[in-house]
Amino acid sequence: MYNIWKLYLIRFFQGFIPAYVIERLFWEQRGMAIQLVIYTEIIYAITILLLEVPTGILSDRWGRKKMLLVSAFLACFEFLLLLYATQFWHFALVVIFAGVSNSFLSGTENAFLYESLQQNKKEHLFEKHLGLLEVCQIVAALIAALSGSLLAIYFSLEFNYQISFLSMVAVLWCSFTLQEPIYKQHTEPLPSLFDYVRQSVFFFRSHTHLFMVVLTGIVIGASLNFVDEFWQLYLSELSIPISHFGLFSACCMLLHIPGNLLAPFLQKYYSQTSILLNIQVIFVIGFTYIALIHHFTSLLVIGVIFLASGVVVPIVTGYMHHQIRADMRATIDSFQSLGQYVAIMVIGLGFSYFTKDNDIFGGFGFIGGICMLYFIYFCFISWKNSKE
Repeated sequence: MYNIWKLYLIRFFQGFIPAYVIERLFWEQRGMAIQLVIYTEIIYAITILLLEVPTGILSDRWGRKKMLLVSAFLACFEFLLLLYATQFWHFALVVIFAGVSNSFLSGTENAFLYESLQQNKKEHLFEKHLGLLEVCQIVAALIAALSGSLLAIYFSLEFNYQISFLSMVAVLWCSFTLQEPIYKQHTEPLPSLFDYVRQSVFFFRSHTHLFMVVLTGIVIGASLNFVDEFWQLYLSELSIPISHFGLFSACCMLLHIPGNLLAPFLQKYYSQTSILLNIQVIFVIGFTYIALIHHFTSLLVIGVIFLASGVVVPIVTGYMHHQIRADMRATIDSFQSLGQYVAIMVIGLGFSYFTKDNDIFGGFGFIGGICMLYFIYFCFISWKNSKE
């Protein structure tokens, strides 16, 4: 069990990033307007799209520890470069490093955990440790958010990035000390990227209800991404001091937890369709409200959006994994992730257009419009399927 407690340390330091609580303000200070930030979001999404599948194959062939080391090294370089970033191409390079780093980490960390437990004949504890690792990262993120906003007041914004860089150095050190678990490597030919996409598309075409559930999760997840990325600018527009940013960030993270816990209870009494319909209503009303009403009550509405979003992941992911075969599970799961990044890119272009002159409210109004159009489409398809 040597690897397990090291994974807890890694997750803690991955979550302890004080830079995140003042990230948008720091970028704005360095000349990154909202439109430029959107462009970097698109670059990040393209990087993930190109690398998600190849890095999964590489992890099976090359080894888990090496993938974790490369990911940690790139994350260190990402924060080091941010300290000196002053031009758009600097930030573009940063998000490319972040995309490559996350691609190397995606899937590998969970596989490393499972194989480390399996080596000790304790793979039945996988779900337990996976949940505890998530809690560990949330606790670290809460500490970072609360302390980060205070540090930004008494020190420069760069100081938060210096601490974040040191936190990633700790991740790199812990990754070096991991022991590669013994696992069976693939020797048979792996399907091409074209076959991967073709099989996924065919599966969704033959499972229309599952497709609608997954598509809803993609649209909701992509919409939430822009609140997650730009709430700092929204609070700044409301003249809320930086000292309160950490508390707001902590509350938003905590609001995910009751949503996750509520999901199994809701599924006992309601169908996936009715749950997702109600969540979409919350998103439509919520985004419209925060776009039109520039008041402190908008913060409560953002909290409701985060609360509702916490229900979505277990509902969508759980339903998807119950419907698909074991030999297609990783393929379809990855396809969903790819779909979300495509949605972020497409919606991001519209968000960028409607945030001209740094009008963050116009951007959220656009997201509200997208949610409304998708809600109408979802209702029509659900009605059509009920008639068949």
